[in-house]
Amino acid sequence: MLDPVLLRSQPAILAERLLATRGYVLDVPTIESLEHERKHIQTRTQELQNLRNIRSKAIGQAKAKGEDVSELMAEVTAFSDELKASESQLETIRARIEAIALDVPNLPQDDVPLGNDENGNIERHRWGTPRSFDFPIKDHIELGMRHGWLDSDTAAKLAGARFTILRGQLARLHRALAQFMLDLHTGEHGYEETNVPVIVLPDALIGTGQLPKFEEDMFRTALGDSKRYLISTAEIPLTNIARETITDSEKLPLRMTAHSLCFRSEAGSHGRDTRGMIRQHQFEKVEMVSLCRPSDSLDEHERMTRCAEIVLEKLALPYRRVLLCTGDMGFGSNKTYDLEVWLPSQETYREISSCSNCGDFQARRMQARWRNLETSKPELLHTLNGSGVAVGRALIAVMENYQNADGSINVPAVLQPYMGGLDRIA
Repeated sequence: MLDPVLLRSQPAILAERLLATRGYVLDVPTIESLEHERKHIQTRTQELQNLRNIRSKAIGQAKAKGEDVSELMAEVTAFSDELKASESQLETIRARIEAIALDVPNLPQDDVPLGNDENGNIERHRWGTPRSFDFPIKDHIELGMRHGWLDSDTAAKLAGARFTILRGQLARLHRALAQFMLDLHTGEHGYEETNVPVIVLPDALIGTGQLPKFEEDMFRTALGDSKRYLISTAEIPLTNIARETITDSEKLPLRMTAHSLCFRSEAGSHGRDTRGMIRQHQFEKVEMVSLCRPSDSLDEHERMTRCAEIVLEKLALPYRRVLLCTGDMGFGSNKTYDLEVWLPSQETYREISSCSNCGDFQARRMQARWRNLETSKPELLHTLNGSGVAVGRALIAVMENYQNADGSINVPAVLQPYMGGLDRIA
């Protein structure tokens, strides 16, 4: 959430910035009308509170003197009734203003390129050279299905489309990738391994920005009257650990990593990548989250992105780093780097990690704060999140980049200890 002072005091200026950078149309007349009404009702509410207090005090004084207080009592009752109605009106208006505020995206940093979609993204650098094959390249679906390792048909009988069953050595390779990433992030990169719930309450999703705007992308549970959601990323529970708390300065930056199941309805994908494992309803990801001082968030963003890059470099997978433009950036982000891994079957780079700096956008929604030792006052944290990396897409990249002519797959050197020393699966 953006600073509400900015929304209330400078809606026209804010609207101009949002339209220029995000293509977002802010309803300025409605905001100004609501703000005018809020001020009027808030002033009247305060007047009524003062009048009630004055009359209540007068009642006490009159009673002490043995005077008749019936007229004063009637006035207090009238003030109380009007005050109750005024407070209800004020709460309704505040809720309408907050609903508008919750729909407004984050403002990008100054160095984020303007653009409407992925065509406006800027490539920062590449690492590795795509492999040249002297045999016909197979995609991950053909490599998996020919051995019975990847079974979407049976999964569809169990759960419907966009689910996959992994078997045997491919399932083991998938597990090895997740273990390798966790060991790397906890051992070399200083993140604390954290096991989190994959079902959360609505407040957690409001805090990180998935609700109310993206509810159609979330899977929901139906258990009595209690509404809960399946997480689309471990960023949600990890970041909400700091919700409504004040973190000690000496604990910052607070870096956490988690391997979790993730669930997305893919409501807006319109049939893209329906085959195989690229775009599924259920997948696994190793997530990184950092909570830090505002002065450290730019450096922390670069560091986090570098941690994700090292995963791909240790796997010897060619990739590129891309700075997303304003039109391709996530709702809560003020700057995002995507890492895209090379897929030989598609002869292109595909996203495998997204690392975002959210500034104080999420922290304001969650009231996640830290105590500034210089001022002794609590201030909003900056929150960052990044895939470190998507396990299923890493598996696809390993399968395709390490394939052999006979359909076997070489195991990257860093994964062999997790595979009992196997250097090839067939």
